[in-house]
This record gives sequence, C-alpha cells and structure tokens, in this order.
Amino acid sequence: MVTTTTPRQAVTMKAVIQDRYGGSDVLRVGDVDVPEPGDNEVLIRVHAAGLDRGTEHLMTGKPYAMRIATGIRRPKNPVSGRDVAGTVVKVGSAVTRFAPGDEIYGVAPGSFAEYAVGPESKLAHKPINLTFAQAAVVPISAGTALQALRGVGKIQAGQKVLVIGASGGVGSYAVQLAKIFGAQVTGVASVAKADFVRNLGADHVLDYAHDDFADGTRCYDLILDIGGGSSLKRLRRALQPRGTVVFVGSENTGNITGMGRQLRGAIVSLFVPERLALLVAKERASDLELLTEHLEAQRLVPTLADSFSLDQARAAMQLLEAGSIRGKVVIIPLDSHAQDVTA
Repeated sequence: MVTTTTPRQAVTMKAVIQDRYGGSDVLRVGDVDVPEPGDNEVLIRVHAAGLDRGTEHLMTGKPYAMRIATGIRRPKNPVSGRDVAGTVVKVGSAVTRFAPGDEIYGVAPGSFAEYAVGPESKLAHKPINLTFAQAAVVPISAGTALQALRGVGKIQAGQKVLVIGASGGVGSYAVQLAKIFGAQVTGVASVAKADFVRNLGADHVLDYAHDDFADGTRCYDLILDIGGGSSLKRLRRALQPRGTVVFVGSENTGNITGMGRQLRGAIVSLFVPERLALLVAKERASDLELLTEHLEAQRLVPTLADSFSLDQARAAMQLLEAGSIRGKVVIIPLDSHAQDVTA
C-alpha cells in the first residue's frame, strides 16, 4: 500500500533510456511506464538529476564484472541516472521519514526521467538553501568523497592531503571536505581547471600534464586517487611514512574488474608500511544528512557546472566522456510532459 496526495495518475513518462551497452550514442529519449514504489521506497517527481561517472559505467557496461548485477547483454534497468532531487509523490507502506510533498535528494536508479523510485535508506530532505539543480549534483559524488576521506582515509586535522582528479565530481567535493576537516590540500588537475580547483579551497594546485606530485617536493599523509592511473610505486613515493592512498573509482584500470591496480595495492599493503586501500562506497542517508549540515552552513558548496534537458542528455554524457566538465552537470526533465501521479 502507498500513500499519496496527488489527484490523477500518469501511466507513462519521458525518460532517457538505452537498449544496449555502448557510448553516448546508445542514449535516447522514449516513453516508459511510471515506476511504482515498493514498501521501503519513495516515488519522486524528478526536478533534477545529476550526471556521475557511475552512470557512464552503467551505460558502457564496463568494467564487465558489473554486468553480473546490471545485466549481461543489456541493462536490466534501461533508464539512466542515479543522483536525484525532487518532490515526494508516493511513499511505500514501510516508509517513515518522508511524506508526499517533501522535497528530497539522494539516489534513485533511473533518475533521468520525469519520475523515479528510490529506497528510503538512500534519501534525505533537501537542504533548504539549495535549488533542486544544486542538490542533485551532491549525493553520490559528495558521499563518495566523504567516505574516502573520513571512512577509509581516516583524515585528521593538519594532515597534508593530495587529491588526484580534483576538478571532477568526487574530487571537487573531496577538496572542500578535506579543508572542512582541517587538512592542507593539494589538487591535481589540468591547467584549464586550475583556477576552479583553487576556488574550491585547495592550498596548492598541480598540473597533471607537467607537474610530478611524486618528485619529492612534498609528501602527503593521505592521497585520494580518483580514477587515476599512477603506478603503486609512484603513489608510495609521494606518501609520508605510514601514509594512506585511497583508490576511488575504476577508470583506466582495465575492462574486466576495473580494480586490477587497486587489488594489487591491497596485496602490497600487507608487506609495506604504507596503506593502499580500496574504497567501496555505499550510498546512505546518514552521509546525506551530514552533508546537509555543511551545505546549509555554506561550508560546502555544490559544484554545479551546467544543466541539460532530457533531450540533451547525450550531449551532457559526451562532455563527461571528454573530461571537459568542471564539477558536475544535471539533467532537467521536460516539465511540459509531466503529470501528477496517484495510487
């Protein structure tokens, strides 16, 4: 049984869908059924949906190991998107934290659509000072950065932290959160994005094409390697004695598991003083609630670069594939198609 306050039901909705794995060319806008929430789920009227690297992986089906869960030959869920911000339309019978009309944000698979269903355990009330578009670029990327720094990295005030990939979705929040936690932060990014990283609060910015973070000029207590490809030897060279590297993401590490370098790092850690740790991020409401505190206090700022309509989702994905986005972008459903939904 579900609870709702809206007067009329939409049977279908517009969504960004894919029928096969591949590049951005597999994405198209089509009509699909409006999803129905289960007992522990919430149906959301989507106002904005963030684009993250995880959505790209789901689109390409790489690394291949992920297809065990997402579909061997084609996606089990053909609707793209994960980050979401919107208004609650219905709640399942076991949901206790939300009611129809609430403004929320979090994770809802299939969020590149007019409506999406998300589990209560991965949703939180939207920060009151943020627009839906700003809120939609926070959940997965900021939550991942938080877990990398605090959960796995065990960050301490006064530490020197290196963020490799500082201008991307996760990196842009990692820089800000590391500063909130009292660290001295160095970001690695392209020259074109150096000012963006400085404005996030980085104390130092290195050009990934010309500056060598492992040249001995500085050594770091904690390194976040976000989708990088540096060798384990080079990463260890940049660490303080007994420092920690946290591997975030699976880019540039092979098409089978996407974690070959990370797994080697875990083995090496058994025999060296440095710690090389793999982050397995979990999407959870408790992290969102902590992030909300920082966002409402304006200690943390959403890294919203641009917005696109459903029809422009392919173009947005192409920018992500090219690595040209500073922070994150959002997909905004076409309001002209949206209708109210009831039980």
